[in-house]
Amino acid sequence: MEILQIILLIILFVIAMLVWLIGNVFMLWWQSVLSNAPVGLMQIVFMRFRKVNPTVVVRNRITAKKAGLEISADQLEAHYLAGGEVDRVVKALISASKAGIELSFDRACAIDLAGRDVQEAVATSVNPKVIDVPSGTTGRSSVDAIAGDGIQLRVRARVTVRTNLDRLVGGATEETIIARVGEGIVTTIGSADTHMEVLESPDRISNRVLERGLDSGTAFEILSIDIADIDVGDNVGARLMIDRAEAEKKVAQAQAERQRALAVAREQEMQALVQENRAKVVLAEAEVPKALAEALRSGHLGVMDYYNMQNVLADTRMRGHIAGESSERSRPAGQSGE
Repeated sequence: MEILQIILLIILFVIAMLVWLIGNVFMLWWQSVLSNAPVGLMQIVFMRFRKVNPTVVVRNRITAKKAGLEISADQLEAHYLAGGEVDRVVKALISASKAGIELSFDRACAIDLAGRDVQEAVATSVNPKVIDVPSGTTGRSSVDAIAGDGIQLRVRARVTVRTNLDRLVGGATEETIIARVGEGIVTTIGSADTHMEVLESPDRISNRVLERGLDSGTAFEILSIDIADIDVGDNVGARLMIDRAEAEKKVAQAQAERQRALAVAREQEMQALVQENRAKVVLAEAEVPKALAEALRSGHLGVMDYYNMQNVLADTRMRGHIAGESSERSRPAGQSGE
């Protein structure tokens, strides 16, 4: 008896699940039929076995049909299985259709599967967006460049862009636009002879940057580049000249110090040479008595010759002494000899 009750409960549970499943599927099918966007009843049933949410497919097919777009349930189901955002794609297609922008279902799915927000891309195509250069993510408040006269200019620009749906898949992002515009600003200011040329005509930056075609290969089309602010910064040229002069002064000082060290060393060498020569003179003078003694012994020099030579030497010393005293007397007061 208990086994029959258990079997009965199981049968009732299965019947209830079938009624709920069929009822839910039937309601979705009936809703699609009434909306003139029919989806097959068995197709809705098999969607659950393929792990596809039939509510998403049916609802978006009805929405597209009401907007005048013919998108089959198979297309929506295939995009769902591929991991795409069906709601986002359908909304983007409706927005593009209302705005008169050509966008096919396959391209919209490709943009969505590429990781881009196709709905935002269509919205940007209709309503262009403004990009600040530099952006807040770079941590810089301005693009700094130096003119030909060495004056630094700090520029902030605003770039108005519109999404190019044809280049959205594989096209570069906003970071590329910001980098290219920043490069164009630096190049334009650097090519100016003076900073006053840039201050007098800031639009020359916009014109030069636009002429370079910076939006090629990107997912955007640049509509305009406006200079929001331009300030005069540091006199980098003068500071570089000062640094160069300071470096040259240090080099000259080093060379002068080297020359002085060489002169001091040469002076020391000459003093050592003088001392060496004096030692040689002393040694030579020490040989004179020996030579005189040898001359006396050998008879080459007589006693009277020796005394006459001594008298001459004494007379010479006396004359030198007298000359030294005379020079002392003739020297003005306050001066003394060495």
